[in-house]
Amino acid sequence: MIKRLFDWLKQPLGLIAVGIGFLALFSLAAYGLYTTQQSPEQPIQFPHQTHVAFGIQCLYCHPGASRGPAAGLPSQATCWGCHEQIQKTYNPDSELRFLLAAVQNNEPLQWVPVAMVPDFVQFNHRAHVAAGRNCEECHGDMSRVIIAENPQVMNMGWCLTCHIDAAGDDQEKLIKLSDCGTCHY
Repeated sequence: MIKRLFDWLKQPLGLIAVGIGFLALFSLAAYGLYTTQQSPEQPIQFPHQTHVAFGIQCLYCHPGASRGPAAGLPSQATCWGCHEQIQKTYNPDSELRFLLAAVQNNEPLQWVPVAMVPDFVQFNHRAHVAAGRNCEECHGDMSRVIIAENPQVMNMGWCLTCHIDAAGDDQEKLIKLSDCGTCHY
């Protein structure tokens, strides 16, 4: 039975079937990768470009990055602290009407995290901030984007390359930063 299958696969029609199967699997994998790299829908289209242009630092909206593993997402109170002073917030045609409604109804904004690592990876923002890493190194230049997106595929090779570069010629630091237990614990 298996021999007949392999004999059929060697025929022109079998080779075409293998090619179609390969293309289908490749397309499915490419689509899966594409969808995981898309920015999720947010409750308000947060224009990073505008906020960076006003000189607002990353840690103002994401204060958890300097204190713990998660950067955190801005609370409604953080947004409102600035926007309640801006006339544009009260324009009924503005995107900010959603923020105003959330504040008036005391409903928290349900931001969707954009950059996430798998459950088996422990990424600690505080350690990276304390080491002097800039947010842009992982998240890209937010002064050029309206909606946050992943500027690159964040995978183990990408992280490990950065860790090795950070160690430089320091062998003790290289062992510590390239140890599996640094990120997988």
